[in-house]
Amino acid sequence: MAANASDITQQLHRPVSSSSWQSARDEADSLLRIGEQQYRSGNGAKTIDSCLQALEIYHSIGDVRATGLTYELLAKAYIQQERYKEGEDALRRRLAIARDSKDFQAQIFALNNIAAILLQKDETVAAGKAVQEALTIAQGVNNIEGQGLSLSNLGLVTARLGDYNKAIKLYETAISYRRQKNDPIGEANTLNNLGDAYLAAGNYPDTIGAYGLAMRLARLNGDRTIQLRAIDGLVKAHTSVGRNERAFELLQERLVIAQELQNLPEQLKSFESYAAFYEHLGNYATAKNFYERAIAIANTLEDTKRELVLKDRLTKLQKKRN
Repeated sequence: MAANASDITQQLHRPVSSSSWQSARDEADSLLRIGEQQYRSGNGAKTIDSCLQALEIYHSIGDVRATGLTYELLAKAYIQQERYKEGEDALRRRLAIARDSKDFQAQIFALNNIAAILLQKDETVAAGKAVQEALTIAQGVNNIEGQGLSLSNLGLVTARLGDYNKAIKLYETAISYRRQKNDPIGEANTLNNLGDAYLAAGNYPDTIGAYGLAMRLARLNGDRTIQLRAIDGLVKAHTSVGRNERAFELLQERLVIAQELQNLPEQLKSFESYAAFYEHLGNYATAKNFYERAIAIANTLEDTKRELVLKDRLTKLQKKRN
C-alpha cells in the first residue's frame, strides 16, 4: 500500500519556540550526517538507528523536506542490510512526500529506487512499470539526469528479461544522457550495467572495455563503490578468458580499497573473490585460507546467512581436495 505523506508527517505536538526548533533541527541534521558516514562505512545497522532518531525529530518539528531525505537514506541502509521489505516501505514514504510536494526529481529517483528493490525481489514486471513511470515524468519535465537514470534502469529490467541486445541499446542511450548532464558517476554506473550485459552475452572484449572505463571514471571521481563493482566485473571477464595475472592484480587492488575504507562487508567480498579465484585455479589450500578469512568476517558482522553459505562452499572445497 502506498503511504500518504500526510499520514507520515501528521503529528500532535505543542508549538515550539524558534530556539528550541533550531536546536532540534540541528540535532536531527547531525544524526543524518552521522548516518551518511555510517552508511559509507558499510554499517547499515547503525545507519538505520541514526535515521530513525532523526525521523522522530523531523516529524516532531514538521520538516517535510528533511523527512523525505531521511527516508531516502534509511531505504539505502535497509537495502544494504538486505531488508528489502522495510527498504521498499521507506521509499514509498519518500515517494508519497515527493508527490504531495510536487517534487518531480524526487519522484523520479524514488520510483527508480523502488524499481531496484523490486528487481532484488525478482518482481521484474512491477519494476518495469515503476521505471517507465519515472521515465515518463522525466521526459515530461525534460529532466536529462532523470532520463539517463531511468533508461539505465530500464536496461536492467530488459536484461533481467534476457534481451541483452535491447538492454545494451538502452544503456548506450542512457550513457549519452549522462554525458549531456556531465554526470561521470552516473555514466560509470551505467557502464557497469553495460559490462554486465556484454558479459552475459559472452562478448568479453566489450565487457572489459565497459568495465575498464567505469573503473577509471569511478577512480577519477572518488566513487569507491562503483570502482569495486567494476573491478568485480573485470575479474570475472579476465578469468573467463584466462588472463589470470590481470585478475590477480585487480583482486589485490580491490582488497586495498576495501581495507582503506575500513569496510568489513567489502573486505568479506574481497576474501570471497580470492577464494573463488584460487578454487578456479585448483589451488585448494590457498582457497581454503581465504574462505576461512571470509567466514571470520561474516561472523564478526553477525551475517549468519553469509557465514552458512561460505561454510558450505568450504565443505565442498574440502571434498574436492580429498
